[in-house]
Amino acid sequence: MKLRAAALPCLLLGLTTLAACSKKEEAAPAATAAPATVAAAPAAPAEAVPDEAARQAAEKKAAIDRALKEQALLEDPKGQWATSATASSTYATDKAPGADTGYGAIKATGKPDVEQYGDNSNAWTTEQSDAGIEWLELGFARPVNATEVRVRQSFYPGAIIKLELIDEAGAKHAVWDGVDDLVDGSSNIIWFVRSFERSAYKAKGVRITLATNAVAGWNEIDAVQLVGE
Repeated sequence: MKLRAAALPCLLLGLTTLAACSKKEEAAPAATAAPATVAAAPAAPAEAVPDEAARQAAEKKAAIDRALKEQALLEDPKGQWATSATASSTYATDKAPGADTGYGAIKATGKPDVEQYGDNSNAWTTEQSDAGIEWLELGFARPVNATEVRVRQSFYPGAIIKLELIDEAGAKHAVWDGVDDLVDGSSNIIWFVRSFERSAYKAKGVRITLATNAVAGWNEIDAVQLVGE
């Protein structure tokens, strides 16, 4: 009986402690849910649809500008068109120098006669496309102290890498070399125009060098103009 009596306080103490712990756990506040962090980003505005009328007006203006610029070149009193031509190769069926057949070097002489961008036998082109280095050499009736050369590229432009003037003694003088960085995907005839300091000698000819492999397809030249006095 003494043993049971002594154990009773311990038992009561344990029950009291357990009850206290249970109340403490019950009293602990519940964890609150984490608030939403970031609001969803607003959707990007839809890309503006170009106005069709405005696009057509811009295209018309660009066409008018091209026509006016070309007309100014054609009427330039200081400009003259080539009267003779030879080339490294030609797609012409008759490859004799001066032969007046389609794609021959002679087709790069005189005023422009290719009306639209595209393959046209009224322009000169090489025997093979993308073959590498080719050249076109042109003679002019009046030797001048030259200041500019203008090349009318009527099909696959951009292959010209060098321009040389030819003086009255036949010597060649480089006035430009490099890479034509003009990029035009609009299928328009392109003028390759390069200005330089007035030559101290009289120029009677122009030699144009092309890297035909730089621009795929037949690189065609319709006309060449030498500018000077």
